[in-house]
Amino acid sequence: MKNKIRLGAGSGFWGDALDPAKELLQKGELDYLGFDFLAELTMALLQRQKLKNPQLGYVPDAVQYMKELMPLARQCGTRLISNGGGVNPRAAAQKITEDARALNLQGTRVALVEGDDLLDKLDALIAQGVELKNMDTGDTDIAAIRQRIVAANVYTDGSGIMQALEGNADVVIAGRVSDNAVYVGPIMHEFGWKHDAAHANQIAAAIAMGHIVECASACTGGMSSRFAEMPNMGYVGFPMFDFYADASAELTKVAGTGGRVDLFTVKEHIVYEIGDPNNYTMPDGIADFTSLKLEQTGPDRVKISGVQGKPAPDMLKLVIGYTDGWIGESLAFFPWPHAYERAVKAKQTMLERFQRLGLKAEQIHFDFVGLNTLHGPSAPLPSKEVLNELNEVGLRCAVKTKTADEAEKVRRAGAQLWIMGPGGTSFGAPIKPRPVIALWPTLVPREFVKQTVEILEA
Repeated sequence: MKNKIRLGAGSGFWGDALDPAKELLQKGELDYLGFDFLAELTMALLQRQKLKNPQLGYVPDAVQYMKELMPLARQCGTRLISNGGGVNPRAAAQKITEDARALNLQGTRVALVEGDDLLDKLDALIAQGVELKNMDTGDTDIAAIRQRIVAANVYTDGSGIMQALEGNADVVIAGRVSDNAVYVGPIMHEFGWKHDAAHANQIAAAIAMGHIVECASACTGGMSSRFAEMPNMGYVGFPMFDFYADASAELTKVAGTGGRVDLFTVKEHIVYEIGDPNNYTMPDGIADFTSLKLEQTGPDRVKISGVQGKPAPDMLKLVIGYTDGWIGESLAFFPWPHAYERAVKAKQTMLERFQRLGLKAEQIHFDFVGLNTLHGPSAPLPSKEVLNELNEVGLRCAVKTKTADEAEKVRRAGAQLWIMGPGGTSFGAPIKPRPVIALWPTLVPREFVKQTVEILEA
């Protein structure tokens, strides 16, 4: 058994940069490079794509990144693991296998991990009495949205990834495994840990490290409240870490890259999206983030140790996505002098146009860009004198409707400000109506979720 393995984070979201991942692969001497591409809403959007075309439904970046990195990964002996399969890991795995064959990477083994998609099992779950209570609202009337559901994906653990690695996969492409399972899976595989009480602390340590690095540069200076202190973030180094058999780890990045790794950058990401720090509940286990110890062991190097935890929960999070109407949107800008007054007049004009057009709206929302877009009603307005001297003010309008035709009225009313609006009104391109995908987060018993693994060979 190895005493140490090295893992790197190659992506923190769909759209993240490729060059830092390639840099890690070239210089990091990695055993594994993980990629997190998914967010809760992403699954519903990918499901919509798959409904239109059965060959879609995966994250395009996940396939393109593998095509770019597989030749180098083979040279370096690094295995690539991604959750970018989205709602169609099979199609993604097939495409990656084709790319490997075209790149003359014969013998490349591509594993696809399935089992998170419960869309076809929802009716059976309901029939067996599974409540599917909305965790945000407490609502239990799932029947009210049943006909509008387009996605139902459960957060699964690292078991499928472990099985794929036991099958000597070079590339693993999964669906909605938890973000940190991309790292927990290979760690458990390498050290032979099982999902039992005897390994609860070790798995909790793996979860903690997966959580710290899952958003890539977010722990090497990105999103930091100390943003002014972070050097050369355009050349930021993605994180990598050595994980030891005693469940301690050391986090770092490639020497000479931008950003920083110190106690504060690690602490900032530890508290990101965690809820209860004593019980960070993931499919693989439960980590107590109040138990860990941090130590600066060198320049851009932090040791994480002492993590305590509990065994995996009996219930898993299931996120159901359903269609929930349309959004119509417009955006216009108004110049000095009296920029704010022009924007207020434009708002009044749009409301009058909505009335004249007979707009049927569920919600109407206006933002004054530069004044209250981020903070909403809690943002205090400057004095009238200051408002009158502003260089420019934007007016954003967003309206929620039941149909695309009603949402289209918002675009039209916004465009009609070209002449009906105050002098100096400026625009970008008109914004097309877009469908709304709402989320229904709930819990399902673990026994209803079965992961499967298949390995394709180039």
